[in-house]
Amino acid sequence: MAITAQDVNRLRQETGAGMMDCKKALTEANGDFEAAKDILRKQGQKIASKRADNATSEGIVLTQVSEDGSTGKVVAVACETEPVSKVADFQTLAQTVLETAVSTNAATKEELLAAPQADGRSLQDHLTDLMGKIGEKIDVVAYESVSAEKVVAYNHSNGKLGVLVALDSTSGTDVTEVGKDIAMQIAAMKPIALDKDGVDAATIEREIEIGKEQARAEGKPEAMLEKIAQGKLNKFYKENTLLNQEFVKDSSLSISQLLEKTSKGLKVTDFKRVAIG
Repeated sequence: MAITAQDVNRLRQETGAGMMDCKKALTEANGDFEAAKDILRKQGQKIASKRADNATSEGIVLTQVSEDGSTGKVVAVACETEPVSKVADFQTLAQTVLETAVSTNAATKEELLAAPQADGRSLQDHLTDLMGKIGEKIDVVAYESVSAEKVVAYNHSNGKLGVLVALDSTSGTDVTEVGKDIAMQIAAMKPIALDKDGVDAATIEREIEIGKEQARAEGKPEAMLEKIAQGKLNKFYKENTLLNQEFVKDSSLSISQLLEKTSKGLKVTDFKRVAIG
């Protein structure tokens, strides 16, 4: 049957696929719209499979905090190239990912991707469709959530970095400003844990061994290596765990001292730092 421009435009409006792809799909489906949609979806699946191992170093990171300020979500939706990250369809899809995370309160990324959309199809199906339309890999590379008495979010100006900070024991104090300062600290200083208790055993063991090797190379006595390594480990904690880091805006204070100065007993109980690239 003859495929009209109106038919092609209708399929394009319903799927978002390119004009030529829509015309080709309708031709292959002999004008059957549902069959043409299936063809376009299979095209997206083929691209997703073909590009599964491609690196996704561009994209967008989005955050949202609930109206009562007690829950925060952060998602990172990645693609292969910067131009695609600027495309309206990609940014709209990223916003849909965040909205789905908020509305479903999904426990995991897998649960988030399986969440049904308005048309009954999963979020992953919509990602796959856009891969077929754009022609490169698109993936939700991170999804994190925190809950606390007060959650503060920060988005870096490049759109590729987001932070959530969970604060408890506020004693009724407005901690939004200090929360934002701490979020910016996390963005800049990349702490690996809240405090030393959050550092995994493998990292501790590695740092101790590095400390010993450095001391040994400097000619220190073997009997002193363990003590020297422990001193270096304490320095590592100070530089790499949030509560022990110097506050970037005032080096006379650690983050733990900043919290106590803001409100006695104020605590950071959790944080998430998500970046693309």
